[in-house]
Amino acid sequence: MAQFFSVHPDNPQPRLIHQAVEVIKNGGVVVYPTDSCYALGCRIGDKDAMQRIRDIRGVDERHHFTLVCRDLSELSHYARVDNQQYRLLKSNTPGSYTFILQATKEVPRRLQHPKRATIGLRVPDHAVALALLEELDEPLLSSTLMLPGDEDPLSDGEEIRDRLEKQVDLIVDSGSCCIGMSTVIDLTGSEPVLIRAGKGSLEPFGLEA
Repeated sequence: MAQFFSVHPDNPQPRLIHQAVEVIKNGGVVVYPTDSCYALGCRIGDKDAMQRIRDIRGVDERHHFTLVCRDLSELSHYARVDNQQYRLLKSNTPGSYTFILQATKEVPRRLQHPKRATIGLRVPDHAVALALLEELDEPLLSSTLMLPGDEDPLSDGEEIRDRLEKQVDLIVDSGSCCIGMSTVIDLTGSEPVLIRAGKGSLEPFGLEA
């Protein structure tokens, strides 16, 4: 049965953040809020927790996870970033974007695209997510909380509890999140390429939906 924490969206309680991170460190799968929608998260190296997220999502091993980072410095530890990419990232993080970048050797091979050696990374603009990341002191391996058969991600804490309380270890509820998903942009080429239009604006990248 999942624990359920009601965390203030702007001023998250340090005690609850610490307890949530202990759950993550002990191999737990957690639901947590971001600036786009709720997400499922676990530790990077936890294969069992990673498989549990796949099972919840109803996806196979080809599903791409995202590394959710606390800031641009942490992001650049896991991705190769040139000067042009850095300028784009600096002006658009934190925000509702997931960026596809070349992975560094710090990223386990099983998390990389099998042919391109890329990884999706993001820095969310949400106080609770950033507090969790700061306390954890490493990125969260994450996937959008979209359940099989649903057309939209889950955005209400009570509904999440009703549907997932026997499948996750902790639900961090901070009120309703935006239903829209993050905008996914591939920055590995000479020009940004739109992979998925979402909450993040396309204007800074010169793109159109």
